[in-house]
Amino acid sequence: MTSFLGEYEVAFDAKGRFLLPSGIRKQMAEGDGAQFVIKRDFENCLTIYPIDTWKAISDKLNKLNDFKPAVREFKRLFLNGATVVDLDSADRMLVPKPLQEYAGIKKDAVLVAQGNKLELWDKDTYYNYLRQNAVNMSRLAEEVANDFGNPFENL
Repeated sequence: MTSFLGEYEVAFDAKGRFLLPSGIRKQMAEGDGAQFVIKRDFENCLTIYPIDTWKAISDKLNKLNDFKPAVREFKRLFLNGATVVDLDSADRMLVPKPLQEYAGIKKDAVLVAQGNKLELWDKDTYYNYLRQNAVNMSRLAEEVANDFGNPFENL
């Protein structure tokens, strides 16, 4: 399974495409295709999943009990706008207009690695988010590390 690292500034062209950075392409596992799922996500950014990662998520979602109202609502919100996208021959990804509008992306964006997925943010929104939330890093590290028996304890 691919595990992405890095942060890349990208520019959208007039058709709503951006070039997938070579740094990301180099991190993709051998045999990974050029097919992804892009969707709306938290904090008004977009999330991009390699198709194999998405299939694993989809399998789990399909096992949820649709007779529970909370499950139906979650699935509607989580899957809203999810779209399969392919890289073109020049390694560009076309982002559907409604998704661009949701994230507020007009021209400049930042592609941020998040392990098995990527986040796509409007550039100004992303850097503002980082500035506003950097002060929370210590508190979040403690909270998250405690959820997993502190995996960072011996680092």
